[in-house]
Amino acid sequence: MGTDTVQAAAADDEAAARRHEQRGWYVYDWACSVYSTSVLTVFLGPYLTEIAKAAADPDGYVHPLGIPVRAGSFFAYTVSASVLLSVFVMPVAAAAADRTGRKKPLLAVSAYLGAAATAGMFFLDGDRYLLGGFLLIVANSSLAVSMVLYNSFLPQIAPPEERDTVSSCGWAFGYASGALVLVANLVLFLAHDSFGVSEATAVRICLASAGIWWGAFTLVPLKRLRDRRAAPSETPATGGWQQLRSTVRDMRRHPHTLAFLLAYLVYNDGVQTVISQASVYGSEELGLGQSTLIVAVLLVQLLAVAGALTMGRLARTYGAKRTILGSLVAWTVTIGAGYFLPAGAPAWFFVLAAGIGLVLGGTQALSRSLFSHLVPRGKEAEYFSAYEISDRGMAWLGPLIFGLTYQLTGSYRDAIISLVAFFLIGFALLLRVPVARAVRDAGNPVPDRI
Repeated sequence: MGTDTVQAAAADDEAAARRHEQRGWYVYDWACSVYSTSVLTVFLGPYLTEIAKAAADPDGYVHPLGIPVRAGSFFAYTVSASVLLSVFVMPVAAAAADRTGRKKPLLAVSAYLGAAATAGMFFLDGDRYLLGGFLLIVANSSLAVSMVLYNSFLPQIAPPEERDTVSSCGWAFGYASGALVLVANLVLFLAHDSFGVSEATAVRICLASAGIWWGAFTLVPLKRLRDRRAAPSETPATGGWQQLRSTVRDMRRHPHTLAFLLAYLVYNDGVQTVISQASVYGSEELGLGQSTLIVAVLLVQLLAVAGALTMGRLARTYGAKRTILGSLVAWTVTIGAGYFLPAGAPAWFFVLAAGIGLVLGGTQALSRSLFSHLVPRGKEAEYFSAYEISDRGMAWLGPLIFGLTYQLTGSYRDAIISLVAFFLIGFALLLRVPVARAVRDAGNPVPDRI
């Protein structure tokens, strides 16, 4: 057998192994996205808000840790608290992953802790708003840690020319999963009497089933993904803030990577807040029923699959940066229009959902793949921990502003319009980032279109 034949066979084997790993990688999006969709976006916000209202005093306030909080703001504040906790945990997990090369065991721990907390939401009833807040904090922070580890596999399983496509496929898998489970949730919720359960019990079943789904499908990536040998490192184990400072200091040698993260931090804060607060806006401000909200989110999920794949193709033609900038313009227009939606009009809320769905998946997928080009080799988990802090760990400001705006004005319309600023500022910051130069400075090959 000639040398060329042997090399070709080896290349084919390597490509087959890479595809096998990529397919396993997609399945974690399939596993955990049901939490983001069914729990965080649809059911938990309105349900936990109602539980908090049941526990509120005559003035409409609950008092966690003795702090007076308007019941309608409790969910938003809890999301912010979960994100702040993530800031301490994610850098530690990322440093351990890079130092030991054992990402899979850490992924397993974080994924199953989050899945268990989500399954525990079945016991959330009556006026147990503190239990709901605790489980939300555990599940949300566990998801954030698991996503650091999950995303850090991307540069290892996909060469530069494949990353936009692979990242977009991962998001598409996640949105397809969310849509599939949401259909089942809709059937159970609408026909709860036929199943012999109350409406509240149906919601609790939907919440808990997301945790079971998350845990079950996590087995696939844990089987298919491979741990790589750790790169030599002289960095000692440190606490969360110390490790984060160490990572940021290292990023100062790559200022354009840091500039991208700053832009992403801002506009993604707006994205994450829309995801977590849209159902509260629909139920509390627009007076829409739970079934309407489920259908709207289902529409988002279905269109997000097409949007992620379509924007992935656009990125191959126009580059990821231009495509993301276009999506931020669309976000600004869509959320601005949301301020003017009439109450009690499901059709207009569906139009808003369609606009969000078309840009949601692509914005997230292309941001992830673009960042993967800016990461120095051997520091994937460390840098992706900073990325995930921008993705989830720093996405506390949007919910906080949303909650404060409502607390001060009593208007969810004022709260939702405040989010437009995140997309406008993020657009301006991203526009200034020379991404091709950033890729070269990180020591990576520059794709033809980026």
